[in-house]
Order: sequence, then C-alpha cells, then structure tokens
Amino acid sequence: MNVAVSPDTLPGADAAAGIATVETVRLGMPHLALGGLSESWLMKDLGHRHWMLLARMAGRAVPDFRDGDGAPVYAAFSALSVTGADFAALGENDLLTIRSGIARVSRTQCASRHALSRAGQPVGEVELVSAFVRRANGGGNHTVARVALDGFPPAAAPMADGLAGLAAEMRAGRRREHLGFDLAEPATGGAFDIDRSFEIDPCPAQDFNGAGFLYFSSFVAFVDRAEWHFDNRRAARPTTLRRDVFFHANIDPGERLRVRWLAERRDGGRLAHRCRLERLGDGARLADAFTLRAL
Repeated sequence: MNVAVSPDTLPGADAAAGIATVETVRLGMPHLALGGLSESWLMKDLGHRHWMLLARMAGRAVPDFRDGDGAPVYAAFSALSVTGADFAALGENDLLTIRSGIARVSRTQCASRHALSRAGQPVGEVELVSAFVRRANGGGNHTVARVALDGFPPAAAPMADGLAGLAAEMRAGRRREHLGFDLAEPATGGAFDIDRSFEIDPCPAQDFNGAGFLYFSSFVAFVDRAEWHFDNRRAARPTTLRRDVFFHANIDPGERLRVRWLAERRDGGRLAHRCRLERLGDGARLADAFTLRAL
C-alpha cells in the first residue's frame, strides 16, 4: 500500500508541496538480518523512497533529472541519521509501517524523514539529506559538483537547522564533539590507535548502484564489517540504536578503501564507536560514521 496523506501528519513533509506517503511492508527474509530488521535493506528502500519523493515534489512521474546540457543529475546522499531504533523488535511476518515526508532545505539539498512503526509502536526514525550532483566530463566519481534544479518548491527550513546543518559543520571541521566523541582529539594512542584500520575492496556487482557510485548503504555495511573485524568476540549479534553518517566523497569501481576504527566506548551493554572511511589510494576522506549499538 502506498498512499498520499496530509503532510502535517508526517515528519519532514513539505507543507507547500504536500509530498508524503505511508506504506506497510510485510517483513520476510529479504528485509531481515540475524538480529532483526536489516539495516542494509532499510537504507536501500528508504533511499529509493527519497528518490521517488523528489520526483513527486518536482511534479514528475519518474526521477529523471537533467542539467541544462542534458547531462544526468543524481541525488547523492550527504548525511543519514538513524534515531530511536528498535530493529531487534522486528521479525518474520511483522508489518512495518513507513511514514515518509520530504522537504527542500537549500538550493541544492533536500531532506526526507521516515518514521518506522509496528502495530502503532515506533521502532525508529531515519533522516536522509541529499544534494543534486553531476559528474564532470571524464572525471569519474572524484569530480562531482552540486547543481541547482528548477521546478522545486522553495526551501521549507533554513539549512542551519537539523541534519543538513550538522553535516555542513562536519564537512567544514567546525564541529568539536558528536555523540560524546571529541572530534578535535588526535585519534592515536592505546586502544584507539589510528593504525587500527580495515581495508575493503568493494565489489562492483554488489556495492555500487546503477548510477556507478559506491552506494550509500554500502558505507554502512563497511562500518559493520569493521565492527565485526575488531569486536566480533564480544558482540556477536549487535543491533543499531543510533547511527549518524556524514558523506564527503566517493570512489570509482576498482578502487579500494579503508575503515579506520578511531574510538570506542562501552557502557551498560552498549557499544558506541567512531569510524572514518578513506580512499586507499590518496587518503581522501569518504565518510565519518558514529554508531551506537546494543550488545
């Protein structure tokens, strides 16, 4: 089921455009992981919903966006945030309701929010921020530029508010702390030595999307692989409670990356960690990830 609803009932809905949806999904094996709801499936599904909501906000039947020269324009995710998650509460045959809304937050960026519930009980909320980008001629995924497109309603909120503003602070290095981690503190020494890194060779058939970019859901999967590499003896079935990821750059097929395990904190059956993803060839920062997990 996928129906339009009143935007004032949904988080993040654009009141001017009235763009909001509600859908119920019966969960089966494609939607589930060992510890409950599959975060990988969820990110891919919500990414697609975000993409389709952009089309509806622009009055289009399909999200085929082009610049003035006819070159393809894509919505690249610049940040995601998972809050209030109780993915372990979800299992086979459960009905997951996804209430989604979208708003424009700047000339080039839009933000969607997706409230998740089962039988009327909240099980999490996800916010996604995207920027319209295009590739430079012959530049691959290293040289993408933001573009503004016509046909969208005005920005519904200042970019300084919410996740989009936080992402801008992270990119500019103005943020000093996030989720209890000191971002200015050198990530060296003891258990948090910067040499604790995990190299990954992304597979084009599995980790890249149809537009040729390393898919944003793969970044999350790589953080989980690093967690398993460094912590599997103590956390065999962790589930996400909170996760923030800030995206900075991308890679081309055939390039490798590393996940740096920068810091961790344990408290009362919970594990919090901070990771950075980097392009292996030149050390370029690809993403910063902050995760809180129940053990």
